[in-house]
Amino acid sequence: MATESLLFPKAMASLCFNSLPLPPPSQPRKLSESPLPPPPPSSSSSSSSSFSSNSLNVNSYGSRGEALKPIVVSGSPPTFVSAPGRRIVAVGDLHGDLGQTRCALETAGVLSPDGEDVWIGGETVLIQLGDILDRGEDEIAILSLLRSLDMQAKAEGGAVFQVNGNHETINVEGDFRYVDTGGFDECLDFLEYLDDNRDDWEEAFVGWVGVSKRMKEERKMPQNYWDPWNLVRKQKGVIARSILLRPGGPLARELARHAVVLKVNDWVFCHGGLVPQHVYIFLVPSPDRSIAPSTVTYGVERMNREVSDWMRGLVEIDDNPHFPFVATRGYDSVVWNRLYSRDTSDLDDYQINQANATSSWCQGNGGGAYSSTYGGKLVRCQAFFCPVRIIYVNLNEYDCSIWRIDVGMSSGVLNSRPEVLEIKDNKARVIRSKKDPSSELTIY
Repeated sequence: MATESLLFPKAMASLCFNSLPLPPPSQPRKLSESPLPPPPPSSSSSSSSSFSSNSLNVNSYGSRGEALKPIVVSGSPPTFVSAPGRRIVAVGDLHGDLGQTRCALETAGVLSPDGEDVWIGGETVLIQLGDILDRGEDEIAILSLLRSLDMQAKAEGGAVFQVNGNHETINVEGDFRYVDTGGFDECLDFLEYLDDNRDDWEEAFVGWVGVSKRMKEERKMPQNYWDPWNLVRKQKGVIARSILLRPGGPLARELARHAVVLKVNDWVFCHGGLVPQHVYIFLVPSPDRSIAPSTVTYGVERMNREVSDWMRGLVEIDDNPHFPFVATRGYDSVVWNRLYSRDTSDLDDYQINQANATSSWCQGNGGGAYSSTYGGKLVRCQAFFCPVRIIYVNLNEYDCSIWRIDVGMSSGVLNSRPEVLEIKDNKARVIRSKKDPSSELTIY
């Protein structure tokens, strides 16, 4: 897990991109009904288009009854989103736990509680902050559910966005250390399912959340004591996962539809955290001093696009010295950064300077939201024996503030009570599920 951070209150200037101009190549567009699907595993198509140009023709109304303006998206994958008057709901790490995912979405008021997976959020904008993969057995089913909800939401003037986390990027790199045995089994089932549904990726992918339950039940019926140690099946699962998630694979292309940094209205969302080097490249002077030290804008939209192209299999990391490792690799990359998941009393001068420097180029209103890892000092601000909570980091002394929203809800992590962050009229509040907290693990 990495640090999922979210939003800042209106008066704060932290991690906002209001001051960053939109690059000319990306033209704003109204949110479309359906993006172009990735090809099946056998396809060699390299198209990187994510959205069609058709806009929605839906009359949406805000909380005060006035008609809402259309949602407008800039960047491919989506980077800057204007969603006037919308209620925004943010959800942290899900890690392959479909049951807890549904509980969180029901808590957010966007998913029907009848098990029919119907969007009931109206014009709400739902944002999931990454780490859907690993530690659970229903990873693809969760991705399928979110895609289905996105299609339904767009028909009502809402939307569903995702940002990729560190567990998405390491899986595309072929690092399967954190994969649950059931996760490998799901990949095998899904690949078999795709063989029977090659004609329409979109329909097949959206339908997987319903089919997966039946296939999982059928798979477990003949299970015997030795199945968990079935090395042949596990090897097949590893191969299936590699086919699905390697750059250019069908699931990797699905992940490529999503950014690593997303700005919606005045709020910035990413999985780990932003620091100045994620937006600027620092140039050192040449030996003869003909080139003076300086900085150049790298650009969040460019970073999102390059990560997306890598996931689509359009570029090779080793052949591209400009690949944005600031986004995907290293302890201080966007998806791995834990700077904002520490107790403020533990922040040293360097870290405070990083926060201040980030704030200095972020102008206007807004906030940041990140997904936080559990271990070390993340929950130090809480009393012992308390369930994990969404945490608001108020750094007024340093002119910035952050929401950390990963609560470890997956049964593969802490099995904690789901919580979501709701933003209405640029104000944030935490919504907690009514799940009995007695089943939660205790943090010491």
